[in-house]
Amino acid sequence: MTVSAPAIRVVDDDASWRRSVTRLLVASGYEVMPYESAEQFLQADDFSTPGCILLDVRMPSLSGLQLQRSLAARSHALPIVFLTGHGDIPMSVNAMRAGAEDFLTKPVTSAALLVAVQRALARDSESRAQDEEKRRLLARLDGLTPTEHKVFVLIVRGRLNKQIAYELGSTERTIKWHRRNIMEKLKVDSLAEMVSLAEHLGVLVPDVNGGAPAP
Repeated sequence: MTVSAPAIRVVDDDASWRRSVTRLLVASGYEVMPYESAEQFLQADDFSTPGCILLDVRMPSLSGLQLQRSLAARSHALPIVFLTGHGDIPMSVNAMRAGAEDFLTKPVTSAALLVAVQRALARDSESRAQDEEKRRLLARLDGLTPTEHKVFVLIVRGRLNKQIAYELGSTERTIKWHRRNIMEKLKVDSLAEMVSLAEHLGVLVPDVNGGAPAP
């Protein structure tokens, strides 16, 4: 799978500042995608391309904070570095609470801006790696048969083989056979690894029934 180079989206209605930042980033070796408005960004950007957003807070029509909320609603998780000449503490707090990577006040030094960009790109890279790992694990889980999936859920809930056999109307020998197949398909070597995988995928839900007692 080919991974695109990260791109810095510069979303700001100030043409002069947008050109200046674009020159700085290009000179620093980054690919830059400038937009003059939040609307233009939403219409034209390829959100699958890794990177981050340098985002002005106050813009005509759709503001930076509104764009942040819109992206969150669409599950687009590009890290955002806010830059504004009119910021205040409550505004910055709200932006950070909503997941912004940083909140810088113009004028900002080139060094501070580049550090913020590097940090945002690192977070994006880490997030995408985690998402890819989760997709791989889900693909393994999808490879289980319906019966194996039931056995898997009961195993990670702490059931013993004989308890699982009782609940599923099977035999302990059959459950042991399913267990071996599950571990092979999930590529795990221990119960601890199986539980960790279940927790990572969010499938280790509370067992409200407590299970039926083993005979």
